[in-house]
This record gives sequence, structure tokens and C-alpha cells, in this order.
Amino acid sequence: MALPPLSLLRRCAGALGGSSLAAAVAFGASSLPAAAEQGGGVNVTSYGHSALLIQGGGATVLINPFKAVACAAGLAEPRVRADVILASSRLLDEGAPVASGKFLVSPGSYKVGGLRIEGVSSPHDRFDGRRFGASTLWRWKQGGLEIAHIGGTAAPLRPEDKVLLGRPDLLIIGVGGGAKVYDGAEAAAVVKELQPRRVIPVQYVSGKTPADCDQGSVEPFLQALAGTPVKRVGRSVSLPGKLSDATQVLVLR
Repeated sequence: MALPPLSLLRRCAGALGGSSLAAAVAFGASSLPAAAEQGGGVNVTSYGHSALLIQGGGATVLINPFKAVACAAGLAEPRVRADVILASSRLLDEGAPVASGKFLVSPGSYKVGGLRIEGVSSPHDRFDGRRFGASTLWRWKQGGLEIAHIGGTAAPLRPEDKVLLGRPDLLIIGVGGGAKVYDGAEAAAVVKELQPRRVIPVQYVSGKTPADCDQGSVEPFLQALAGTPVKRVGRSVSLPGKLSDATQVLVLR
């Protein structure tokens, strides 16, 4: 079920209560899906840090291409082609100009490659953006799956954000901590709020921590979600267009 544009819901959020917002979601769901939104599932490939390539519905989406600096030092940069590139910000570790395709970083409503994409602004840090400015939270439907990408923020979700993001089939979320990424406990709290069917954690360190990196491993996040099934799937995973209802964490590396 497709959700209405985030911009429309955000205009309603200041004036409507939760029940009215839910009605707005249901009202907007009647619009016909774009071609790339049709079922069939997606294949997700990790390039490390928070860069993921999502293929499905005849479209290819690259998330957060990076330069090999700071916490991404030592990783191979994702110099690939995609229909659309969704970046959390223009910081070099999550929005570097290393790939080719339509580059989106600003909030707004877009139609690219058969996809309808919604981006909404959020503070990047825990201080209302005073340290690192704003990041963009992304939501779109691809291969029959509702996907939310909040890989570049440390700010708590606002009530209207939770309505706007809905219940994702796939949630991509930063978990490594530091100045501009959720730590394990914060990310786990967001997962419990949104109740996604599948979760892919990103922006954490595997192995030795690079110099000038303030992030840690994925383990505190997994520990904070004790009891939630975890599947370590290697570098890529294929997801069908319809997922089982219970939350499961997929660790890609």
C-alpha cells in the first residue's frame, strides 16, 4: 500500500491529530502505483559504511555513496551507476560524488526511474542540527516493498515523522553511534517504534576502527534488540515482494 506524499502529510501534521493523519494515509493509498513500485522484491548489496545498492522493479537505487575517509577509510568507493542516488547529506562519508545517476539530497517529492520518492528534512545531530546541519530521511516503494532510509541522523523522530514513515517493509538505519548517527540503543528504540518487517543496520565499524572515526560496531544495536531474530547474510540479500510480518534484522557485510 503506497503512502501519500510526505509533503502533504507534513502540512497536515501541525493541525491534525493522529486519527486524522491515519485517515490521510488511507486516503492517499488509492493512487495507482508507478511501474517500479510493482511487486517482485529487491536485491540489496552492501558496499560498506552506509552505501547500499537496491535493485528491483526495473530500477536501481544507490544509497549514501562515500569517499574512503573517516569511518569509511579503507573501503572501496561505490563507483557504480544507478537510476537514482539518495544521500543523507553532502558530507563526504554519505553523499560523495563518486557514482553516476540522478543525485538527490534535498527534501522534496520526486519521480525518477519509475519511482516516487519522498524526502523530509531532519536534524543530523542531537543538537537540532547546530553541529552538522540537516540530513534527509527518504521513503519510496520499490519491487512491492515500502522502504525507509534514515541512515544519517542522530535526532529523535518527531511524532509527524513516525506517521510520515509509516510501517516500512524495509528500514535502513544507522547504528554505530558518534556525533551524527544513532547509537545502538537509540536505533533500537526507533525500530521498536516503527516496527519494520526487515531492518538493515548501516554506518558502523567492522574490524579495526579507522583513525578519525567516532563510530562503533553493530553489536550494541543487536544487544538492544535482544530477542529479535538476526540473520547475517554476507554482502547481499534478496527480499521477496511480500515479507513475513515479524521484525528481522539483516546484517550485511
